[in-house]
Amino acid sequence: MCGITGILQMPRASGSADLAAIGQMTSRLRHRGPDADGTWCDRDAGIAFGHRRLSIVDLTDAGRQPMLSKSGRFIITFNGEIYNYLSLRQELQGLGQNFIGGSDTEVLLAMIERWGLETALSRSNGMFAIGLWDRQNRILHLARDRMGKKPLYIARTRSSAVFASELKAIAAFPDFVPEINACAVAEFLAQGWLSDEHCIWRNVFKLPPGSILSFSAGDLLALRDAAELRTRTYSWWSLTDVARNGRKNPAPADDRELVSNLDNLLQKAVGDRMVADVPIGLFLSGGIDSSTVVALMQSQSTRPVRTFTIGFGEPTFDEAANAAGVARHLGTDHTELRLTPADARAVIPELPCVWDEPFADESQIPTLLLSRLARRDVTVVLSGDGGDECFGGYSRHLLTARLASLLNSNGPLRRTAAMGVGLLARGLREDIIDALPLPNHLRRMIQGDRINRLAQLFGGNDADEMYRQTMRFSQLQLTPEQTVTDSGKAPLLNDLLSDFIVRDMIGYLPGDILVKLDRASMATGLEARCPILDHRVVEFSWRLPNTAKVRHGQGKWILRQVLNRYLPHHLIDRPKQGFDVPIGAWLKGPLHSWAADLLSEPRLRRQGLLDARRVQNCWLDHLSGRRDHSRPLWAVLMLQSWLETMVEQKASGPAGMFEPAQ
Repeated sequence: MCGITGILQMPRASGSADLAAIGQMTSRLRHRGPDADGTWCDRDAGIAFGHRRLSIVDLTDAGRQPMLSKSGRFIITFNGEIYNYLSLRQELQGLGQNFIGGSDTEVLLAMIERWGLETALSRSNGMFAIGLWDRQNRILHLARDRMGKKPLYIARTRSSAVFASELKAIAAFPDFVPEINACAVAEFLAQGWLSDEHCIWRNVFKLPPGSILSFSAGDLLALRDAAELRTRTYSWWSLTDVARNGRKNPAPADDRELVSNLDNLLQKAVGDRMVADVPIGLFLSGGIDSSTVVALMQSQSTRPVRTFTIGFGEPTFDEAANAAGVARHLGTDHTELRLTPADARAVIPELPCVWDEPFADESQIPTLLLSRLARRDVTVVLSGDGGDECFGGYSRHLLTARLASLLNSNGPLRRTAAMGVGLLARGLREDIIDALPLPNHLRRMIQGDRINRLAQLFGGNDADEMYRQTMRFSQLQLTPEQTVTDSGKAPLLNDLLSDFIVRDMIGYLPGDILVKLDRASMATGLEARCPILDHRVVEFSWRLPNTAKVRHGQGKWILRQVLNRYLPHHLIDRPKQGFDVPIGAWLKGPLHSWAADLLSEPRLRRQGLLDARRVQNCWLDHLSGRRDHSRPLWAVLMLQSWLETMVEQKASGPAGMFEPAQ
C-alpha cells in the first residue's frame, strides 16, 4: 500500500518551479509509505509523478515506483493491491511476456500495454488508485477501484491539475489556494462525513469509485475548474448496473446452496487477501463480519492468525469479551487493548491531520488506536467491513424490512404514524430512558435523535427522502443557511430494502466506512484489506433474495449461516453493537472542558460558519440530559477542531501543514 501524487501543467505554464513541488507533495504522504519514495518528471510534457511505498509484495527494488512499462510507453504511480496478479502473470508469461521483478504493479503495466487500461482494470481483482501517463499520446489517466477502497483527490489550480491520495499532499502544491466549500460544510453537519460529491475545499473533487478520468495538458485550456474537469470521468465498473442486473437475475438456488456458494466465494476472497511477503493479521470486533473473516482465515492458515481488538470501560459499548471468545474458540493469537477516556483525549488533537477533511464517525478513535496496536506486530490486516452493506446489517435495513407494508402505504397513513412517533420522541427525556430497565440494544435504539429519525422516515415522500432522513444526525439546523443537495445517483430498485442498501453502497460505504479504515490504517503505515467487498461477493449479494439478508427480525441471515459452520451458536446469536464509543458520556465528563472551549459562543460567532445560538442550545440540552445530541455535537466539534488546525497550520507556514503524528 502506498501514497501517490501527480502534476500535469497546462501548456505554456511556468514549468520547473511547480513541477519541483512533486517532492514536497510526496513527502507529505510518508505515513502511507514509510519504506521508500520515488519521483519522475518530464519537464517538456509538463508532467510529474510521486510515490511513497509500503512494501507488501516484492520487497526488492524491482517493485519501486513510479514504474516504467517494458516498452517505455507508460509510466505509473500505483496505490493498492491486485490480488489475482499471480494468475494474470502466468497468463501473460504464456503469451511471451517477461518480467523483471515479482510485483503486481509490473503485471498491471504489462496488462495495460497488451489489453488497454479498461480491460486491465476489469480483469484485476483488487483495491487501487492509479495515475498513468501515456507518453505516446500524452494523456493522463486516473482510475479508482470498484468500491472506492483507495482514495484519489483531484484539484484544478490556476496552472495545473494535481492529484494525490490525500489532501495534505495537494495542499503542498504552490498554486493551490485552499478555500472552504460551504455546501460541503452543510453536508458534513447533516451526516458526519462527506460524500464523493463534495470536498471540504473548493475546486477539489474525489474520483468516483469504479471510474476513469482521462485528459491531456491541452484539455486543461478548456477545463478551467474542478467541476468541468470532473465531467470527463466515466465508469469502467458500475455498482448501479450490478444492483439492477442482480435484482433482475436472482440466483436460482435454495437456501442451502446459496449458503454454500457464499461460503466458497468468501473462502476465495479471504485466501486471496492472505497473500503477502510481510506479517498479516485481522481486526476482530467479535461481530458477525469480522468473526466470519477470521474463521475463514484460520481455516486456511497453518498457524494461529494474529487478531487485534479494542475494549471500553462502558459495558454498553464493549465487545472485547465477544472477540476474546471467538479468538479462544478458533485458537488465534489474540491481542486486546482497553480504551479509556484519557486515550481518547490524547488522540483527538491528531484527528484533523489524519483525516484532512472534517470527519465525525466517532469510531474513528478506536479504529486509529487499533491500527497503531496492530502495526506493532503486522503490516497487513484484514477487516470485516462491507458485511452490513452487502447483507443488510444496519438497523435501517431491519426497519425497512419490518415496516415495509407501512412504509409502502399511502401518504396520510404514514404521516399519521410519523406524528405518533414524534409525540413519543418528545416525551422521552434521556435521563428517563437511562432509568428504564431496558436491554442495552433497545436502550440505544430509542436514545437521542434515532426515534426522531424514525418519525421522519415515516413522513418521507419517496425512497430518497426516507433514506436521507434515516442518515441525518439531527433535525437541528446548525448553519445559518443549511442546504444539502442530493446527488441523484442511486437507482430505484422497487423495494425499500434494496433501495436503502444500494444508497449505503454508493454513499455511506466509500464516504464514511472506507475513509475511516483507509486513513486510520495508513496513518500508521498499515494496509487494510476487506474480503467481503471483493467484487465477486458484492455481485453475488445483489442476486440474493431479500429473505437471505433479513429474516426473522435479524440482518445478515446468510452470513450468519456461513458463520454457523465455523463457530458455535452462542458466539454468534447476539444483538449488533457496532464499533461505537461512548462520546455522549465523555462529553459530559472527561471531554467537557475541551468541548466547551470549542463550542463557546464568541468563538462560533467569530468563525461565522455556524449558528452560534442553536449550537449552544444543542450543547446545553445535551448536558442537561434532556436529549443525547452526541452525534451532531461531535460533528460540530470535529469541524471546529479541523478549523483550529487549519489556522495553526497557516500560522506555522507550508512546512508544518497537515503533518500527521508518527
